[in-house]
Amino acid sequence: GKHRIVIPCLGHFKEEYEKVSKLYMNNKIRTTKYTLLNFLPRNLFEQFHRVANLYFLFLVVLNWVPLVEAFQKEITMLPLIAVLTIIAVKDGLEDYSKYKMDKRINSLLTKVYSR
Repeated sequence: GKHRIVIPCLGHFKEEYEKVSKLYMNNKIRTTKYTLLNFLPRNLFEQFHRVANLYFLFLVVLNWVPLVEAFQKEITMLPLIAVLTIIAVKDGLEDYSKYKMDKRINSLLTKVYSR
């Protein structure tokens, strides 16, 4: 099985500590869901798991078919775009506040027990 090696960060063990410590994750807290690169695709993916958003998307797609077209194409898209935009802004602001809280917690000074 896999086991963990703990090496004290002391003078003559410093090189070995730096080499081994790169293999493990740090202990920073991260409660955010998004990054700048994955915000739009991940947010849209989560929003289209809601049945109401899928229904509005279905109406938009159906309205692009010339035989079934009931309204102007642009008007059918407005409710969906408005809902997606409002929810994306809300999710982004919530995630940003989580990021700021994580940053504050991760920068706190801690006490380390040492004999």
